[in-house]
Amino acid sequence: MRYAPPGHCLNDFALLRDEDDGTYTVLHLQGPWTTEFDHLRMETSYGRATSADLVDWQPQGIAFGNGLPGRFDQQAVWTMHPFRHGAGMAMFYTGVSGLSPDGTPLQSVGLAYSDRTDGTGWRRHGTSPVVEADPRWYRTGDRMGWRDPFVVRDDEGVAAGMDTAPGGPGGWVMVVCASDASLPVEVSGCVALATSPDLEHWTVHPPIVAPGDTDELECPVLERLDDGRWLLLCSVGQTRCIESWTAPALRGPWTRRGPLAPTGAYAPRVVTAPDGSRVVVHTTPRKVGLTDAGDRCRGMLAQPKSLVTPPDSPPRLEWWPGLNAYLGAETTAPTLHAMGDIDVTAPVDITLRTTTPAGDAPALTVACDGKNLRITGPDGARLEETILAEPATTLRVLTVGEYVEVYADGVYALTTLHYSGHPTSWTATTEGRELPTPVPVRPIRLPDPTRDDASAIWPGPQEGPR
Repeated sequence: MRYAPPGHCLNDFALLRDEDDGTYTVLHLQGPWTTEFDHLRMETSYGRATSADLVDWQPQGIAFGNGLPGRFDQQAVWTMHPFRHGAGMAMFYTGVSGLSPDGTPLQSVGLAYSDRTDGTGWRRHGTSPVVEADPRWYRTGDRMGWRDPFVVRDDEGVAAGMDTAPGGPGGWVMVVCASDASLPVEVSGCVALATSPDLEHWTVHPPIVAPGDTDELECPVLERLDDGRWLLLCSVGQTRCIESWTAPALRGPWTRRGPLAPTGAYAPRVVTAPDGSRVVVHTTPRKVGLTDAGDRCRGMLAQPKSLVTPPDSPPRLEWWPGLNAYLGAETTAPTLHAMGDIDVTAPVDITLRTTTPAGDAPALTVACDGKNLRITGPDGARLEETILAEPATTLRVLTVGEYVEVYADGVYALTTLHYSGHPTSWTATTEGRELPTPVPVRPIRLPDPTRDDASAIWPGPQEGPR
């Protein structure tokens, strides 16, 4: 249901799907339990895990690591994009050589190949990067960015349409997260473009997306939709959420479509699920020490969400039916890991946990008042909130350990994490009156409830020494 490598936190990742048996492989950054980013303790290897259903993940060890001393990737290896190439795979990845005078990681993009298709057996293509930031358009030293490559086929002839680019249809297009040199650094986050005829020789071009209102964009994804349009997903540094852009062609024009997921969901990847649908998998944070007082840190892989892409409205994420196999029969008993549906006919407060086992006061509550959706902790402290585009008529609430997700009329709308409180029967209060019966919930069957490493789901408050 949630996954992190044993002993580590999980950060950006890539997903592979075996075309023969449908097995999934995740390659992911892994690092120690620190605050969200600590440039002195960078990720230095890729972990690997496998799954048959995108929910139950099994660790498989380390698949890739830093380059040798003196090389462009000697300090760290960051976000990667592996994909099938010939009988094996190619993988573009971010390499960090060291730090600039102001402490900025010096980044470039490298290439590796493998004769296998399971995410192992990588060999670097040479000892130098294949794509670097071009100072004509991008910062290249202090406060630079040049990371998180994502590559697709140039079937539209993007390269042929660029005055300085070789090649044409059949080549390759890369997007990279960068820092636009023409903008103030605090709003310079952009998505850079590069083209190649052969994966090994690249020409850098001006940005395709430069919104001018955020310090950094991260983890871009390019996805071709069924109607021929392109979808670009990016994580936005300042808001810590995922936004989307669409375009009729890779060259654009790109139209910003707004947030795809609430604050807390980050680093998206799109993949075909076992049921044939298109889903998004993303990361979600934890807190150091698994307490509310801890600093936020890199966290875990969350369960998939269905990606819905209407032609006349922004993309959205919805509940993925593949999770239903992990739901038990309805109950009103106290349950820490559960999913429940609530009709909203008037302002409603749903209590999920209480401050004591006896249920003295709410410790975790989901409330909806028309368009206002919020999650509160003890004493009504607001943990997260949002304004919905339209008043909600139904809420679906999911709790998995410390995590809470709320779907408003089927759409993923709000999430938080909270470590306080004791499981209780869910109760709903509307217009100041508690409903006479508890809210029915469906318990969640954890794939591996006995796991006791970093992948373990928070088990709730523990009485006495742990």
